[in-house]
Amino acid sequence: MLNRRTIAVFLLSWVSITTAMAQEVVEVTVMGEGISEDSARNDALRKALEQGAGMEISSHSHAENFQLIRDTIYARADGIVTDYKILEQGDAAGGTKFCKIKAKVSKNAVASTWGEVQNVLDQIGRPGIAIYILERIDGAVQDSSILESQLENRLLKAGFNIYAGDHMRAVAEKESADAGSEGNVAKVAAIAKDFGTQIFITGTAQANAAGVKDLFGEPTAMYNGDGMIKMFYTDTAQLIVSESLANWRGGARGEHTVSPQAGKKALENAGQEVVDRLYQNAMKQWSTRISAGGELTIEVEGMSVADALKFKKKLQDINPDKIKSVNQSTTKGIATFRVKAQMTAEELAEYLVGDDFAAIIEIVDLKTNRIQAKKVGG
Repeated sequence: MLNRRTIAVFLLSWVSITTAMAQEVVEVTVMGEGISEDSARNDALRKALEQGAGMEISSHSHAENFQLIRDTIYARADGIVTDYKILEQGDAAGGTKFCKIKAKVSKNAVASTWGEVQNVLDQIGRPGIAIYILERIDGAVQDSSILESQLENRLLKAGFNIYAGDHMRAVAEKESADAGSEGNVAKVAAIAKDFGTQIFITGTAQANAAGVKDLFGEPTAMYNGDGMIKMFYTDTAQLIVSESLANWRGGARGEHTVSPQAGKKALENAGQEVVDRLYQNAMKQWSTRISAGGELTIEVEGMSVADALKFKKKLQDINPDKIKSVNQSTTKGIATFRVKAQMTAEELAEYLVGDDFAAIIEIVDLKTNRIQAKKVGG
């Protein structure tokens, strides 16, 4: 039988463990806002992480790539904060939505996620993003893009490697490509792929004269604008998100209808609206990709249809728990396999260089989402 002292020690240990576990979970109530119910809920989850685990995150402020890792964790908030209850949601001012939640934030989960993201960055380095946005004012193509500049600054501060549109235009000119037209955006995208970027952002925006208004006793040239910005994975051309810009205005003092300054102000106003949405999407997709979600592409040169079908079966058998599906197509001797997998391209490549696959293919290039190979003896 247990004596009183043993029981007392046991109870004291149990209380200590229970107290420590309780201190690792913080309950918070926060309010989020966004352009949709989902974005408002995600904003609330990010704020729950900030409030519940802010001290733990700040303790890493000395770490390399601190802001990139921090924002990646915030982007993965819906996967980290899983114990929450929506208290209230509905319409907010300015046509937005709000969402109020009560959530339990696990400090241990945040610490674990920090370590995961840090390990990925140690393996593949900072992610690269190429940006090329074609802007026009009154139909005239601009030499530089205001939206590009705003996106570059936001993503640079976050820790991404940025390849700007101006840089790609210079390379395109050397290769005799007209980077100033929509028809050759595909060429600029190919250049972005050569840079080794993971994400490519492209699109168009335009501002056109909309008359002169009297604002506070001053004649003001007004401009209306619209546009479309798209983001996709560079190596697979898979579309990530498409953001439209509509019904935004800007103006500058002046009596003349045509005013480049007013057009630039309109484009600047558009940037304030769209940059944050694009940034959140970039962080969301980057965080999804490094947590081994999404699609990986394997391209094998010199493989017949029969060989491709056998290879597809071998891919499915690698790890049924992580390989969710494999789709295959063969065109002109190149077999393409689109793999839905809970692993990174690098992890998948480790299987493909093993004995079971080394006699079949040889890997010649490895990117974040794509593996290129050739058939052995092909």
